Amino acid sequence: MKPSMKSRRSTLFAAALMALAGLLALDTAAQAASRIKDLVDIEGIRENQLVGYGLVVGLNGTGDTLNNSPFTLQSLTAMLERLGVNTRGANLRTANVAAVMVTSNLPAFSTQGTRIDVTVSALGDSTSLLGGTLLVTPLLGADGEVYAVAQGSLAIGGFSAEGAAASVTRGVPTVGRIANGALVEREIIYSIAEMTSLRLALRNPDFTTSRRIAQAINAFIGSAVAEPLDPATVRFTMPETSDKSIVGLLTDIEQLRIEPDQPAKVVIDEQSGIIVMGRDVRVSQVAVAQGNLTVTITETPQVSQPAPLSEGETVVVPRTQVTVDDENNGQLAVVESGVTLHELVDALNALGIGPRDMISILQTIKAAGALQAEIEVM
Repeated sequence: MKPSMKSRRSTLFAAALMALAGLLALDTAAQAASRIKDLVDIEGIRENQLVGYGLVVGLNGTGDTLNNSPFTLQSLTAMLERLGVNTRGANLRTANVAAVMVTSNLPAFSTQGTRIDVTVSALGDSTSLLGGTLLVTPLLGADGEVYAVAQGSLAIGGFSAEGAAASVTRGVPTVGRIANGALVEREIIYSIAEMTSLRLALRNPDFTTSRRIAQAINAFIGSAVAEPLDPATVRFTMPETSDKSIVGLLTDIEQLRIEPDQPAKVVIDEQSGIIVMGRDVRVSQVAVAQGNLTVTITETPQVSQPAPLSEGETVVVPRTQVTVDDENNGQLAVVESGVTLHELVDALNALGIGPRDMISILQTIKAAGALQAEIEVM
């Protein structure tokens, strides 16, 4: 007997659903993996910190007090002398100038003439940099060489206002930012195109992740060009038979996806009560009891007044009520061996435990040797 048209359609529909479910499962697994680009830094491609000392002018009376900030007075005097103004021996009382530190990061492969952002921070007793303009400030690297020059009007995110008896401050008015405020004057030479070997530095060192990165690169290239040197480093050597440059190969390698591996860890921030647990945290069989003893003391003083036309005095009579709540005592839960993170959290939440108590319980389970994970307290 031939199957009916309706049954054939049902069979095809079910097969399509199964295929779609398989594709979704593969897509989910692919999304769970991370790109090598997001896991490593390439040796030599890095930012460099720059710092400089300068003056901000044009403040509305919120600058440094020159008597309290001798460095501001010296800098102002030296700047005016360079401009042909002699102020030696003069009693300067301006409050519109502030000494500042200027910081910035020089991106990798920045060329001459490109612009970078700078951050300006007050150094003296200035109360606000609002409305100020940074004068020409050389920015130096760790080697003492000038790599950029900054100048421009400040953008301040905070403000400060005060009256005779009150004041209000929002944000930090003594720190400002100049978008594209510095001009790069010197380049840091790094010829990556001429290199035949380089190292990939893992942002989260791990033996397994390092090996998986090397295996993924070797499988993509088709030869053993990558080698894990340690948990934090993978060495990549340019294959001799490749028709691509090292930049082109790195572009392809960055898009390869692997599943990173990390040791089981529980990170605890005791100040805020935040707990972060990795997915590989496991717990051996252990019994957990949690009980809170709450003592409440209530003061309700009463006023006792004498009878009318009597010679008594009005007095305050103390009334104190003390209650003890230990209803949560005796709660006991058994956590089975080898439970997962989700099961552990569910078991602790079943006891009505808050983050603070959970921190103490996790530390106690670790002390008992039942928590197969590292605890890091921030």
